[in-house]
Amino acid sequence: MKQTSILLSLGSNVGDRIQNLHRACNELRDVMLLKNVVESGLYETEPVGYTTQPDFINMCVLGTTSLTPIEFYTGIKLIEKKIGRVERPQWHEREIDIDILLYGDEIISTDSLTIPHPRMHERKFVLVPATEIAPDVVHPVLHKSISVLLEDCTDTSTVTLLE
Repeated sequence: MKQTSILLSLGSNVGDRIQNLHRACNELRDVMLLKNVVESGLYETEPVGYTTQPDFINMCVLGTTSLTPIEFYTGIKLIEKKIGRVERPQWHEREIDIDILLYGDEIISTDSLTIPHPRMHERKFVLVPATEIAPDVVHPVLHKSISVLLEDCTDTSTVTLLE
């Protein structure tokens, strides 16, 4: 069965943020969505968009999957629900948020799913942890590595590695 490399961004700013992230990573493994999992460190980050909310803890996860992008997306939405994500307006608080950043070199644009993530190259809270675990992975649209995207990023928000 063909395995595709996949890069995810995870974030939480409601409840036990660290526990929510650990649960999400465990679920990704336990329900066999991801194999060969590599996790970045945990980073405390300022909220983007709607700023009157608690800081986030963000991380990235690299792994492989045999699922199609839509099957994988469906799986992560079930994990978010299981962890207790409540639907709120865009950029508001999240118990857990799991975004597909890259799915191999696939380029997908549907009503429910856009890969690569359309704003990943603009966000330090994505690029800093992604560079930790996947610095040489190349964005299939921008044709730049994750580490170069971070060098080029104009986002000035604070991204702090937790000890």
